Amino acid sequence: MGLFKKGTKLYSIANMKCPRCQEGDLFETGSFSFKKPFDMPENCPVCGQKYFLGPGFYYGAMFISYIITGWYALVFCGVLIIAFGVFWKTAFFLMLATMILLFVWFFRLARAIWINFNVKYDPTAISKK
Repeated sequence: MGLFKKGTKLYSIANMKCPRCQEGDLFETGSFSFKKPFDMPENCPVCGQKYFLGPGFYYGAMFISYIITGWYALVFCGVLIIAFGVFWKTAFFLMLATMILLFVWFFRLARAIWINFNVKYDPTAISKK
């Protein structure tokens, strides 16, 4: 399927790679790491793309994170209540428990989406460094 091939925004977002070269990692540790969960390098280690394009650049990612977590909560609780007949308080507790575990991933996903809105893929970026 071509949606997740290198050169697409979905590839960069799903793999949390640099949106310009799609080789360098956006974060210093793995996606589900709780060691330095929010640390990003200043630049891509492969092509040199700046990850912080200006003061408060990732402010917009906060809104994306809000949308992701809101839809996750609605769908998660809705499926548990409607499809499985789980009591609403139990569904809410399970949703909170999973959101606590997925918080770092949601944060990183929102930042990956936001930087991909603002930086174009350049297949020649590696050779330009």
